[in-house]
Amino acid sequence: AGALTAGRRGRAEQVLEAVRSVAETAQHALLAPPPRTVGPFEVAVQYSAAAAEARIGGDLYALIPTPHGVRFIVGDVRGKGLPAVGTAALVLGVFREAAHDEPDLLAVVDRIERSLARNLCGDDFVTAVVAGYPEPGRLEMVNCGHAPPFLVRGSEIVPVEPAQPVPPLGLRALSGQAPHLEVLRFGDGDRLLLYTDGVTEARDAARRFFPLAEGLARHLYDEPDRTVAALHEELLAHVGGRLHDDAALLLLRKPAGRTSAVEGTPDPEPPRHTVPY
Repeated sequence: AGALTAGRRGRAEQVLEAVRSVAETAQHALLAPPPRTVGPFEVAVQYSAAAAEARIGGDLYALIPTPHGVRFIVGDVRGKGLPAVGTAALVLGVFREAAHDEPDLLAVVDRIERSLARNLCGDDFVTAVVAGYPEPGRLEMVNCGHAPPFLVRGSEIVPVEPAQPVPPLGLRALSGQAPHLEVLRFGDGDRLLLYTDGVTEARDAARRFFPLAEGLARHLYDEPDRTVAALHEELLAHVGGRLHDDAALLLLRKPAGRTSAVEGTPDPEPPRHTVPY
């Protein structure tokens, strides 16, 4: 009986290792690091998969130049394993197509929502922030049930909370609530940090959450790649070296004089908008 049990355990471990290997390969293909500069932005990304095979999840991100400006997404699929990775691939595929095709950012979100409505099962969903930089000084954002990004302006760190809550992608039919477009002023020197809940929900031995805003405050004036690397190091130290959920960080900085992705010329002074930040 002992040998039989050991054999079954060994086969189960082999299956888990195979699942992990396939899932990690798929994730690496999906989550290739973006270039260090995209349009007018300096970009830095840090991603770490969960330590346990069963916890490999569906974190996703992409950042691409389009005829409508730079557009980007950070999200998290409910669930774990290969199904979550497959849903992440679906979302990213639709996002990349729609980001090029649709002038209106809300139409990009609608395309993703319709695709998920056709393909998701049961109560699955995807939280996400979908954003774009259509013209100098203007940042557009749709937050679908995701953790609020941090806007950094000088020494000020502000969580960009949506003016009205919007359900995650895939649940609009249940709520009947349409997405809401947030508009922010985003000028030279400003930064935006997006992340998944594997960062902010990571706990230490005393069950305390990782203090992301405090960590960000310690690295306000570092280069973007150094900032995300330092935050990642602090996150791993917080959890004792083993993450129990995937964790992604995406940081954008708008340096002075960087050319616009749409116009190909240096950004002029930001236009005047009625914006919350």
